[in-house]
Amino acid sequence: MRLFSILLFFAVTVVAAANHAGLQAATGSEREPVIVVLGDSLSAAYGMEISQSWPSLLQARLHENGYAYRVFNSSITGDTTQGGLARLPRLLEKYRPDIVILELGGNDGLRGLPVEVTRENLASMIEQSQAAGASVILAEMRIPPNYGLTYTEKFNANYMILATQYDITLLPFVLQDIALEDGLMQADGIHPTAEAQPAILDQVWPVLSALLPEHDSTGSDRSGT
Repeated sequence: MRLFSILLFFAVTVVAAANHAGLQAATGSEREPVIVVLGDSLSAAYGMEISQSWPSLLQARLHENGYAYRVFNSSITGDTTQGGLARLPRLLEKYRPDIVILELGGNDGLRGLPVEVTRENLASMIEQSQAAGASVILAEMRIPPNYGLTYTEKFNANYMILATQYDITLLPFVLQDIALEDGLMQADGIHPTAEAQPAILDQVWPVLSALLPEHDSTGSDRSGT
């Protein structure tokens, strides 16, 4: 009986040690850094294959440049800042992102929702992301003057106000020039085509790469010196 007890204790100790080591591996330095894209149809591969969307292309470019980041695209067509705000806590808990790209608000503006509510929702998402330890990139949205010049100007100003207030990176409106190019917008005149996705990524990349460390996840120096 004494021998059985000793063997049982040894077995339990080994299992506990293995579980502890596994937990350290999952939560320690080996964890791949994460980028979460929280957006609407501009990021949700509307009218195209998901593999053609700029977030998917971003994943490929990160790997091509030696970055071990994983990109989780949590964008939903038609989403508003209220919807994003409701979804964000779960995303922060699940992915523990290092960087959050907020691409929301366009549908708020197209529906004429109060500008102040949109700003408050975005502010709350920024605060929650920063509290979770993530850097934030705020993608600027622009809308047509369907609800009058005053509403449009207040809406457009939201993004610079928030970027300044929270000292975060502002991504200029990615469709500013794309919307003027033939073949880069879908028939509805609102959504970019698959052909436009590389051009969108080309605008996202310099803004994002400025936040990436000068070394990859293995600690290798990427500065070239």
